Amino acid sequence: MDKLRLRFEKTGRAVWISHLDLMHTMQRAFSRAGYELRYSEGFNPHPQISIALPLSVGVSSRCELMDFRLRGDAVLSELPARLTAVMPEGIRVTDCYEQENKLALLKYLEIEGVFEYDDRDAAAMAEELAHFFARPEIVIERKTKRGRGQSDIRPAIRDLRFEAGEGAVRLHAVISAQEPTLNPALLPDALRQLRAELAPDFAKFMRLENYLENMEVFR
Repeated sequence: MDKLRLRFEKTGRAVWISHLDLMHTMQRAFSRAGYELRYSEGFNPHPQISIALPLSVGVSSRCELMDFRLRGDAVLSELPARLTAVMPEGIRVTDCYEQENKLALLKYLEIEGVFEYDDRDAAAMAEELAHFFARPEIVIERKTKRGRGQSDIRPAIRDLRFEAGEGAVRLHAVISAQEPTLNPALLPDALRQLRAELAPDFAKFMRLENYLENMEVFR
């Protein structure tokens, strides 16, 4: 079967599985569940699977996407449960369907995060954070393919809101997934570079949804 797409969650202890190990995990899961992946041709054949926008280690997600091809036919409605049954703890397949959009059209990611503060007032921090990220430019130093350089991350933030909690500030954002790509880790990094007094003691993030440029859910 051609051009199939898997949607899965990566949470709990599974967030510490690297991208390479996740690819191996997926290959083994297909085999254990009784599915045969299609392989490329040539001198070094490899299974035809690819994961869109690989997660950084430690980041969780409810909306990971993997494209793949199978040899033979399969009942797509049965595939999520069969795969989940042989997955390690923290990986759960939630949907499988024929691809509707090319990955190049995936434009935005909806994320949530937590900024933890040990000795600072969360309400005050939330107000200051909203003020900081409302500025028209947020130019930081970041690693690029050519080394290190300066980059304005503000155009990659479509929406960003903060809410104070107990000892922490929760954030909800829609950020650019591609062209340009914004790693959520750059949000606290920007604070450390430009307003160190606002930088959290600890930060974590979760992906919630993928969108097209018009904010329709990407499938």
